[in-house]
Amino acid sequence: MDQKIINLFDGFTHGGMSRREFMDKLTTLAGGTAAAIAILPVLENNYAKADILPEGDARIATEPLKFEGGSGYLATPAAASKYPAVIVIHENRGLNPHIKDIARRMAAEGFVALAPDYLAGLGGTPDDADKAKEMIGTLKPEDILATSKAALAAVRVHPMANEKASAMGFCWGGSAVNALAVADESLNAGVAYYGEQPKDEDVAKIKAPLLLHYGALDDRINAGIPAFETALKAGNKTYELFKYEGANHAFNNDTNQARYNKEAADLAWGRTVTFLKKYTA
Repeated sequence: MDQKIINLFDGFTHGGMSRREFMDKLTTLAGGTAAAIAILPVLENNYAKADILPEGDARIATEPLKFEGGSGYLATPAAASKYPAVIVIHENRGLNPHIKDIARRMAAEGFVALAPDYLAGLGGTPDDADKAKEMIGTLKPEDILATSKAALAAVRVHPMANEKASAMGFCWGGSAVNALAVADESLNAGVAYYGEQPKDEDVAKIKAPLLLHYGALDDRINAGIPAFETALKAGNKTYELFKYEGANHAFNNDTNQARYNKEAADLAWGRTVTFLKKYTA
């Protein structure tokens, strides 16, 4: 697909562009209304394809979980034991089927995984993705951070957890992981997929080891990498940073046909599991 179209969709999903404005611009790029309508399903997430690891898999158990100040979706290994814990922070579409599937996959990898719903205080994530994006835009940074901290504390004390807790997040959630690393010294490790970087002056506050994944075609987010890496090196922080050639923003999202990159996603996933086990198992 034309990179200009993918960049346009990225601008729509992360900026103040209305759907009408997006469709008008997509129509122009695609060469007509019919072509734009045909392209749209390829650009948008298809949650019918979200169940890579479905509910009911014998390796895991799932349940809704309420914690102080919030709620979310919990996935744990089926076998009783002690496991490292992780919170899975969603994109700016809320706690949708894809993120729940990520939590289940992490449980199958041997983690107690909690995916908090950052829209719980507003009635929960709606089915309408555009509405969820709008609701996400109303959240205050301090409230986002409070939910992250509360979720991290809750999963850390789960009966199956080994008291070490990490965070992983995607896009908006990757930004939230970076913010949590700055603000919470108890974080044992963080994995940020294509998340916005923290302010240079805040990097010195980071204690947790970080794993940072970026798509090489993601010019918007990648513009912040040089300053972030300079600050990480200056502060002698523990981190690993990878840019995946040929990959766009949201390359891990396998419900998005246009941007999903299986090679990059599989490589990043393996690195993520290895990294988190290194610091929390």
